[in-house]
Amino acid sequence: MRILGIDPGTHSMGYGVIEDAGGAAKLMRAGALRAHRGLPLAERLLAIGNSLREVLAEARPAAVAIEKTFHGRNVQALIAMGEGRGVALYCAGQAGVPIHEYAPTEVKKALTGRGGARKEQVAEMVRALLGAARIEGGLDATDALAVALCHAQRRRFAATRMGAEGISGRRSCGRARRGRGR
Repeated sequence: MRILGIDPGTHSMGYGVIEDAGGAAKLMRAGALRAHRGLPLAERLLAIGNSLREVLAEARPAAVAIEKTFHGRNVQALIAMGEGRGVALYCAGQAGVPIHEYAPTEVKKALTGRGGARKEQVAEMVRALLGAARIEGGLDATDALAVALCHAQRRRFAATRMGAEGISGRRSCGRARRGRGR
């Protein structure tokens, strides 16, 4: 399955495409879609959207994984991220690709085991998992690849869980039920 991960932004939008086959992920391409900071917001979003449409057309992913908006103290940064997310969601929707959203802490925990991991720690784990010494696009691209890898991991987990439930006909994962007198 080919997965496009997106780290949204209005100046720079990270993207990363992986091929997930049987538990091994392979890096297909990654980078950052950039718009000139001097342009008005609408023109930056248009430029990033046009570039993202090209990536979608060339990569032809089966799924898009994107970072959810998170809470923060810098309201302007949250608004900018939301605007970038809007462009990414629109482009993926227009391309007819299913969209999966993950919180930043969920992505970090999936890759490093810690929801509070630093960007550099996530980038190091992304490089290790993909066997890449260097990834074009810097932290924007490694953040996008992290979201794609998180989706691949969640997808494999769901498939394993469905297989286990299908075999036994009962849930094999999750919380144990507490019953009266059982």
